[in-house]
Amino acid sequence: MNLKLDSTSTTELYGSYVVPNYGRFPLVLERGEGAWVWDDTGRKYLDFGAGIAVCSIGHCHPRVVEAMSRQLGQLVHTSNLYYTRPQGLLARKLVELVGVAGKVFFCNSGAEANEALYKLARKFGNETVPAPPEHTVGEWTEPERDRYKIITFTGSFHGRTLAGIAATGQEKVKKGFEPMVDGFSHSAFNDAPALLAAMDGSTAAVLLEPVQGESGIHAVSAQFLRTVRSICDDYGALLMFDEVQCGLGRTGEWCGWRSIAPEVTPDAISWAKGIAGGFPLGAIWVRDRMLTLNGGGTLSLADLLGPGTHGTTFGGTPLVCTGALEVLQIIADEGLLENARTLGVYAKEAISGLGSPLIAEVRGLGLMLGIELVRDFAAQAGTGTRAASLWMVDRLHEAGLLTIPSGTNAIRWLPPLNVTREEVAQAVDILAGVLEKAV
Repeated sequence: MNLKLDSTSTTELYGSYVVPNYGRFPLVLERGEGAWVWDDTGRKYLDFGAGIAVCSIGHCHPRVVEAMSRQLGQLVHTSNLYYTRPQGLLARKLVELVGVAGKVFFCNSGAEANEALYKLARKFGNETVPAPPEHTVGEWTEPERDRYKIITFTGSFHGRTLAGIAATGQEKVKKGFEPMVDGFSHSAFNDAPALLAAMDGSTAAVLLEPVQGESGIHAVSAQFLRTVRSICDDYGALLMFDEVQCGLGRTGEWCGWRSIAPEVTPDAISWAKGIAGGFPLGAIWVRDRMLTLNGGGTLSLADLLGPGTHGTTFGGTPLVCTGALEVLQIIADEGLLENARTLGVYAKEAISGLGSPLIAEVRGLGLMLGIELVRDFAAQAGTGTRAASLWMVDRLHEAGLLTIPSGTNAIRWLPPLNVTREEVAQAVDILAGVLEKAV
């Protein structure tokens, strides 16, 4: 089929045939190369959204194109009833990057990866012996029912499945989908006393994002991360990290939490987004840690999701695992962790150095940056009823820079990890021009 011969416009096709669940910007993108994309009119844009932190090595990296083209002609898919070498090699690579013994399960997205974490926590709570804490506030009593509760945090985002929106600490995603899946509660982010008050004998796990992405790039404090690990140890609960957006190089470290408190080790991690540079892949890592089972005996946490407990049709295909292996190798070969750290600092300093009265704060780690706009942005810039973040993204698009809105008052910069200093400087110049025209 020759797509060019169909005279129906792309936006008309979407209006007639695509479910309108996204608020799309009026851009039709056709191709990309490195940190750049082109629309259907031939206009060029600097892409500082990177598919929302997905295109970690930019668009159409020639090494990934070559590796996946080769695999495409060899074997694309086979059921997970069989073994394929690319999946085994990628699992080993991810365990090596964590640097702690464990095992990996593959799926297709961040939401699915987090679903695997919820099931791991439920299985852990139902089938293992609860250990009383070493020290508590108040009196400890043995739970009367199996442990199944998962505590997450305000401002978090864990996906769009029913369990994912129950886990997410933002009310806006829950509206219209009540009643919520039972077993999730939200504690204040970076507030250790609040978390301690929320813990009890029915808590199976605590799930947190080391850097919250969707709410505007908010990093957990090192002290809070250490305290959460200690609280989970005291209550015999799992500590699970959602690194769907902040993991695998985005913060300048393979593991996002290691940019904050490297001595802390979680019990499980979820990944997706940048893991395969644009192809759908999610994964979880589960720590090799021995558990005592209710019926007697022991089992590693990494083996708790045994045959029949969880599965996927498409997760971990030889095609996508080949691509992911090449993406991770490129990040290592091209020194992109250091690039993310160095250019992240440069970008923050350059944006802050603009001295714009419309910017309240620049925050983040590595190439995961949040630009918070001032509260009265609408009044100063005359945006009318349109949210400040959306208004700014519209203006930046017009100026040739793709960015991602975050809530009503912040924008995110999530450029490819191989973005250059010159491209960052160009993005800052575009931002400066838009801000100058807004006041």
